[in-house]
Amino acid sequence: MRNALTIDVEDYFHVSAFENSIERKSWERMPQRALRNTHRVLDILDYWGLRGTFFILGWVAERYPGLVRRIASAGHEVACHGYAHQRITTMTRQEFEQDVTKARKLLQDISGQPVDGYRAPSYTITGQTRWALEALIDAGFTYDSSIFPIKHDLYGMPGAERFPHDITCENGVIREFPPTTIALNISGWKVNLPVAGGGYLRLLPAKWISAAFSRLNRDGNPCM
Repeated sequence: MRNALTIDVEDYFHVSAFENSIERKSWERMPQRALRNTHRVLDILDYWGLRGTFFILGWVAERYPGLVRRIASAGHEVACHGYAHQRITTMTRQEFEQDVTKARKLLQDISGQPVDGYRAPSYTITGQTRWALEALIDAGFTYDSSIFPIKHDLYGMPGAERFPHDITCENGVIREFPPTTIALNISGWKVNLPVAGGGYLRLLPAKWISAAFSRLNRDGNPCM
């Protein structure tokens, strides 16, 4: 297998872009779309015989346990996206530990399977929040997919490794699976451009994404 399919299970009002516009206390009153849309994705994957990793928000799992059970029973991996989609850059270590511990236990109890993987809301394991990797190891996670090796105003580690690798912390080792980028030299400047992630998949031309994936695979590199 050269490439991995990962899907974040959250609703539109959870995203960081709306955090100053939609108050958390109003989430229950918002039209819910995650349930219907995730079922559609599962139908498509089932039709093509594909399996993926679903990074599920605890808030969604708590309200739709049947969705989590369907994901698990269909042979997909259940992974953790935190509980309340709060950026790590806005949390203390204690708050983060409480968030991921609550979400992981919830997902394991519902799915009946181990939850080994984590992806931070808005990819916010950054140079300033590397302590989150140690907290993940303490919480029982074996891999992470939060470090985006790009420059961005809310997240990113431009100098980070671009492909799966191990990160050694004081309390152990965790495997990192960075979202896919392609390295380009633009007028003498070396930059990593994103070619994966929900926002980028919606904004970038399909031909650009396909060409980037093909190039990376030809070089023997995985995409996710």
